[in-house]
Amino acid sequence: MRHGHSLANARGIIVSHPENGCRGYGLSESGRSQVAHSLSRAGELDAETLIICSDFKRARESADIVHARLVCRSPVATEQRLRERHFGDYELSADSGYEEVWRQDALDADSRRKGVESVNQVMQRVTRVVRDLEQRFSGASILLVSHGDALQILQAAFARRDGSIHRQQEHLHTAEIRQLALAPAKGAGSGV
Repeated sequence: MRHGHSLANARGIIVSHPENGCRGYGLSESGRSQVAHSLSRAGELDAETLIICSDFKRARESADIVHARLVCRSPVATEQRLRERHFGDYELSADSGYEEVWRQDALDADSRRKGVESVNQVMQRVTRVVRDLEQRFSGASILLVSHGDALQILQAAFARRDGSIHRQQEHLHTAEIRQLALAPAKGAGSGV
């Protein structure tokens, strides 16, 4: 799940540094409604669902809404590796800066231009979270609550595609819940 519409979204700014995002810029009223609405359409989630979220305020608040509505038995757990992608020098600037970063991503998935966390760095940390959770919780239903770029990049990993094309993956809207399924390895089952 991508967190609901946040106060940073409402202001049109990039908030990616933990110093700003963990304490401030939680959900807007619209974001709270979005989370509740998305949850009403997510039939496979129930009280047994484990919720793991970024420690940024907007993700924690989204996770708390889900937890309360599902009356989950396990508490919400935070995971720093699910944090927003760090956007370096773009911090607290206009969100139009995302486009410049994404153009650079398409050219070089290892780019750290202007202090931005590279696509490959993000892919490595978010896929490690999934790998670790798979080892700890076999067969459990787990809801990850994170951020747009982290989840777009995770989708690219699950599609077994290069991180440089993460923006070509289907866009994840605020508060959208999407099931992750690992694409078959190339040639698996195809006779190739």
